[in-house]
Amino acid sequence: MNFVQPIRDPEKIAAMKKYLLQRSKRNYILFVLGINTGLRISDLLQLKKEDLLQTHLKLREKKTRKEKRIRIPPSIRKELIEYAKTLKDGEYAFRSRQGGNRPIDRSTAYRILREAAEYVSLDEVGTHTLRKTFGYHFYQQTKDVAMLQELFNHSSPHITLKYIGVNQDAMDKAMLKYKI
Repeated sequence: MNFVQPIRDPEKIAAMKKYLLQRSKRNYILFVLGINTGLRISDLLQLKKEDLLQTHLKLREKKTRKEKRIRIPPSIRKELIEYAKTLKDGEYAFRSRQGGNRPIDRSTAYRILREAAEYVSLDEVGTHTLRKTFGYHFYQQTKDVAMLQELFNHSSPHITLKYIGVNQDAMDKAMLKYKI
C-alpha cells in the first residue's frame, strides 16, 4: 500500500482542476467534491444526482456505518447543481461508462487522479489524497484540529495531524534548519 500525501500547493490544485475539466466534467466534479467535503472515495462514488442538489450531503459512511451530514460549501454548489442537471433522476453522480446505472469503481477513480497528478508532476497521490487535501487545507484555514478530528472520526488530534501531513511538514521544516 502506498502512502499518499495531501496536495498542499493551491497552484497544483488549480492545475489539476483545469486538466480534469478539459477532459471530463464528471472527473472534475469528483475531484472538486472530494477536496471540498473530505469524504472517502467509497462514499463519493455512491452519490446520486439528487444528493448533489441538496445543501447537505446525507449518507451512511461505508467504512464506519455512521450517519453523516456534511454541508456542501457554497463555493462549489452552483457547479454541482449545473452538473446534476446533466444527469437523469436516480443516476449515479460518477456513473461508469461501461453501461447501466452504476458508479465508477475505486480503481477507475485512482487512475483518474493519478493521470491528473502526473500531469502536474505530483507523486504520492491516490484516492485518499482528496480527503487528505481537504483536511490539510481545512486545518490551515481554521487551525481547528478538534473539528477536523470529528469530521474524520479519528480517535485523537495526533492521528488527525499525522493523517493530513501536518506532522510531516513540521519534521521537514525542522530538518531544513538542522546542521552539525
